[in-house]
Amino acid sequence: MVIKLVFAADNPPLSVIAAAAVAGIALSIDASLPSGSAPSFIFSDGYKLTWTSVLLRYIGRVANSGNFYGKDSFESGKIDEWVDYTQIFSSGSDFETACAYADSYLLKRTFLVAHDVSIADIALWSALAGTGQRWESLRKSKKYTNLVRWYNSFTAEYQLDTLWATYAGKRGSGKSGAAQTKVQELQKQFKSPNGVNNDKAKVSGRLSSEIDLPNAEVGKVCLRFAPEPSGYLHIGHAKAALLNKYFAEKYEGRLIIRFDDTNPAKESNEFVDNLLKDIKTLGIAYSDKDVTYTSDYFPQLMKMAEDLIQQGKAYVDDTPREQMKKERMDGTESKCRNNSADENIKLWNEMIAGSERGLMCCLRGKLDMQDPNKSLRDPVYYRCNPMPHHRIGSKYKLYPTYDFACPFVDSVEGITHALRSSEYHDRNAQYHRIQDDMGLRKVHIYEFSRLNMVYTLLSKRKLLWFVQNDKVDGWDDPRFPTVQGIVRRGLKIEALIQFILEQGASKNLNLMEWDKLWTINKKIIDPVCPRHTAVIAERSVLVTLLDGPEKPYVRIIPRHKKYEGAGKKCTTYTKRIWIDHADAESISPDEEVTFMDWGNVIIKTKEKDEAANVTHLTGVLHLEGSVKTTKLKLTWLPESDELIKLSLLEFDYLITKKKLEEDEDFVDVLNPCTRKETLALGDSNMRNLKHGEIIQLERKGYFRCDVTYLRPSKPVVLFAIPDGRQQSVLSRYI
Repeated sequence: MVIKLVFAADNPPLSVIAAAAVAGIALSIDASLPSGSAPSFIFSDGYKLTWTSVLLRYIGRVANSGNFYGKDSFESGKIDEWVDYTQIFSSGSDFETACAYADSYLLKRTFLVAHDVSIADIALWSALAGTGQRWESLRKSKKYTNLVRWYNSFTAEYQLDTLWATYAGKRGSGKSGAAQTKVQELQKQFKSPNGVNNDKAKVSGRLSSEIDLPNAEVGKVCLRFAPEPSGYLHIGHAKAALLNKYFAEKYEGRLIIRFDDTNPAKESNEFVDNLLKDIKTLGIAYSDKDVTYTSDYFPQLMKMAEDLIQQGKAYVDDTPREQMKKERMDGTESKCRNNSADENIKLWNEMIAGSERGLMCCLRGKLDMQDPNKSLRDPVYYRCNPMPHHRIGSKYKLYPTYDFACPFVDSVEGITHALRSSEYHDRNAQYHRIQDDMGLRKVHIYEFSRLNMVYTLLSKRKLLWFVQNDKVDGWDDPRFPTVQGIVRRGLKIEALIQFILEQGASKNLNLMEWDKLWTINKKIIDPVCPRHTAVIAERSVLVTLLDGPEKPYVRIIPRHKKYEGAGKKCTTYTKRIWIDHADAESISPDEEVTFMDWGNVIIKTKEKDEAANVTHLTGVLHLEGSVKTTKLKLTWLPESDELIKLSLLEFDYLITKKKLEEDEDFVDVLNPCTRKETLALGDSNMRNLKHGEIIQLERKGYFRCDVTYLRPSKPVVLFAIPDGRQQSVLSRYI
């Protein structure tokens, strides 16, 4: 079957033509469309497909090559990422940044995805070739050797010289109608082989190769990310996880995901499952063998504890907890400190049995009660806890503390470098002293600063309080700083990764603003998210166009004027239309305004009620008028039964204080109003929104679809996405 490809002569779909040539798919070329027209496939049965990216992916799907669109869903996803990314080359300002990134990525690669040619390679080749002389000039230089090597090889292998000369050879500027997307959008997915993101290394504060782990050897580094399964992953954990990932990739080492499950009172399988889900969301790949649990080592930890007792390096103490705390502060030795090994073993067995006597005791390390570093003043190694463990049930009645288990498991598991936030600095000496007493290999500690956010609580104990007291709807509540919460609110994970990597592995304590993160997010979503229209339901105003269409008619227009991948939407034009009350108030009689996606209108009359609220406007179309001359560009909706009910939800911080002091109770600074709902009407196209889809309501901001269309009486729920501004865009309309 021969497919007819139609396009405008001044903008040939080079990637589509090249893909068809490489795949051996016959095309009938027709370059007769008017300038600015989108390319299309026309099939013999009359069916039609439009837009370059759609046609390219179609060829990918029908090609006989096994890898042209990936051998599995993951490879297909990576191919999609590259196809989208290559649109950056059409942006003059980002062209060389994109070249630098692709050059680094291709350092050790022959193909972009897996080990065979795909439409990702076609898209990259076409993006470069399509810029004409600009790429040819760089190609002759020695600036991007890997990219030039790949391009030359690809051109020769698939004999694309003639195709280039025909369709791209005379281009100079490389500008096209393709949408621009930001290089940062692919911060996570597209990283250089050594783990350094070249785009960010050039653009802003980055986690650069200048930061090294002490005594690290390529191929021999082993790190661990060790969350406690007592809550969901939050933005602070994300920093630790991503730094571990960064160093593991930089040194071509291994990253272990270890659950520090030593406190059965707080932990559950729900938290384990969701932590793994969140780790995947961050783009951290792992296999089953990379996931371990501290509880896997309970038998060895028990034996180590008994050995330390026998060696006189640990003792059982029945001192009440508050008294023990005071003695440690004062440097006073416990009355049990010099008990014999036999007496300690006897009490240890009582602890193992969970007897009444044993429940009164704990196991302490015999370190140094006079050390100025109070963490070395005989820390607790084991405590009794009769609660069943979420993995191993009621087998044990006592559990190791983090201070005891962590240095042991780190060493025996082969960890070479333990990344710890600087809040643990005073306990680093304790960590290494315990390893010395255990006779284990020393593990290097690398410190980084804890991530703190304004108006934000990151303590899992405090976050749990909000969940248990129904102050939020769960751990994925959009007001929560959890990964699931901020993603549900509309944050792209690429923005989070860029935000964290820009901070790097600095040891300086800092309090970060959310606005910076949301500003990064806006730069990612704005170039690609579809545009829709909404009118606030309360006091909305009808406008009667005196010369408007007597019968409604529909036009098909892009959902995003600069990004064809967003698809198309239907816009209905009627004689009577709805506008926001705030917009109606701002219009003066005889003023000419622009109704977006329609044209200019001259407002003739402005009716008000007894309270001086605008209730109705009349106007006449002036479509020949210039939009450049009007002050007001307004959104509108047709008077139609097809409009969709919307619930627009905005969220605020859970607390009212920017930074909580140590002696302050967070309950005293709770924000009484953290959720605000605004009812609105939306265009009929929004009945097709998918769960999680991000859109822009024109002139009202960015939103994420949390509840899709079910029936006319039930509103579509959209979560407002902050864009880095201090004030909500919606507030202007309410």
